[in-house]
Amino acid sequence: MRTKGRPTGHTGAGVGTPRVPAPGEGGGRGPAPTGSGGPADLRAGAAASGPARRAPRGARSRTNAAAGVLLTPFFVLFTAVTVVPIGYAVWLSLFTEKQSGLGFGGATTVFSGLDNYTAALGDRAFREGFWVLAGYCVVYIPLMVGGALALALLLDSTLARARRFFQLALFLPHAVPGIIAALVWVYLYTPGLSPVVKAMNSGGLGFDFFSSSGTLPSVVNIALWEWLGYNMVIFYAALQAIDRSVLEAATMDGAGEWRTAFGIKLPLIRASLVMVSLFTVIGSLQLFTEPLILNQGGSSTVTTTWTPNMYAYTAAFSRNDYGLAAASAVLLALAAALLSFVVTRLTNRKGAKA
Repeated sequence: MRTKGRPTGHTGAGVGTPRVPAPGEGGGRGPAPTGSGGPADLRAGAAASGPARRAPRGARSRTNAAAGVLLTPFFVLFTAVTVVPIGYAVWLSLFTEKQSGLGFGGATTVFSGLDNYTAALGDRAFREGFWVLAGYCVVYIPLMVGGALALALLLDSTLARARRFFQLALFLPHAVPGIIAALVWVYLYTPGLSPVVKAMNSGGLGFDFFSSSGTLPSVVNIALWEWLGYNMVIFYAALQAIDRSVLEAATMDGAGEWRTAFGIKLPLIRASLVMVSLFTVIGSLQLFTEPLILNQGGSSTVTTTWTPNMYAYTAAFSRNDYGLAAASAVLLALAAALLSFVVTRLTNRKGAKA
């Protein structure tokens, strides 16, 4: 006899109707429906994935040891050629040599503190050297960075031909040592010897490269001839690293050569532009070889203290005042560090605004 009412949950054959488990229920009879997203599922997934396996301690130690071995030569050389000379210059600047009696006795080295620094800053020749550097930087830096960038953009344009030849021709002057280059240009500046001066005089364009108004342009010209090709190569390499698909997309959008150069290429090589500008500023403050050769070549305008580097050289090797030379060198290094910091901050701020 059959009993009426709700079907029981028995699963026996022919007795009642099987009950369908509710979502999340199952008591181990089967997996929960996919996508339930319950806490149990999250815990199960986390347990299945497990924590990320860390590298064994031995592997990390071997990596650190390899990094230390590879970095050790750099730090050794950096300490030997940078830290030690700077420290020695600072130490040397704190001492001076004095002779006892009437000057017939032997010289003794005594601690002088900051006397050498006050003597250098109080010397008018040393201060005027910084004004010479300021004028040199105003003329040289824009011509160097702008000229190298313009040449690199021309070589990278679609209209350029014989790229390899012009790269080599522009870079070759940098391979010539600075002293040799300065000697060559002194010959080309000297009246009566130079075919360039003779041709200029024949054409009514007489110009005295050793005059007070012509000395600074003469030095700038030598430095440009030496370093323009070097910086051009840096810019050209950065331009070649730009993804060509970006330039093709700009061309398809109707951008011409000028807009592509100044609107797309320049922002993409900003890092190289900052680096070249920074190195050019530092190199400008180290001006020494070119004016020294001009001074020995007969220029009356370029004195032995025309730049701070020449002032330090004269103090050390003409007057044998190594303390004053070291102090002037330290002051020049501080000026270079300060100017480099200013240039870096300004360029970083402009980059952040962009």
